[in-house]
Amino acid sequence: MRILLVGATGTIGKAIAAALGRRHELFLASRQQAPLHVDIADPASIRGLYAKVGKVDAVVSAAGQARFKPLDELSDADFRFSLDNKLMGQVNLIRYGLGSIADNGSITLTSGILAQQPSRGSGAISLVNAGLEGFARTAALEAPRGIRINVVSPPWVTETLQALGMPLQGGLPAATVAQAYVRGVEGTATGQVISP
Repeated sequence: MRILLVGATGTIGKAIAAALGRRHELFLASRQQAPLHVDIADPASIRGLYAKVGKVDAVVSAAGQARFKPLDELSDADFRFSLDNKLMGQVNLIRYGLGSIADNGSITLTSGILAQQPSRGSGAISLVNAGLEGFARTAALEAPRGIRINVVSPPWVTETLQALGMPLQGGLPAATVAQAYVRGVEGTATGQVISP
């Protein structure tokens, strides 16, 4: 399969590339340090990426940023950043990408555990994660030509917890999380939120 991986340079993205790269042809895209540049907060950048890559069998997104701050510190700009980036960036990967996906192909996006298990400071992130999951379920119902759409909702990733100096309890290694994306690409499910 020809697979476009957006967010290929991040912790999860690198693990997905390792898991899928053994069996498939990957096109690696990122805001930085990848062969293909894309800023998912910029619709023109997404359209340009699809124009460069051409027809693919699958798109995987391990990209998207959102602000983590206490509610009384979240500004309008923080919410706008989160909505434009993690939510609308991935929504637009679907909207602008359907014409580039082969029949019976797939799109697999990334939300996160804070959609189901919010914490103090996760207001903006929980909002965009839950919104993305709702949109993907609906988009899966309307996707043409047998295209499947799923969302992976990873827990905290062990490598991220280590980098932040946080306790590792409840985290999963990125390589384990990546297997949920493999199921999204190689499986048959659609309209699902996949938890690793």
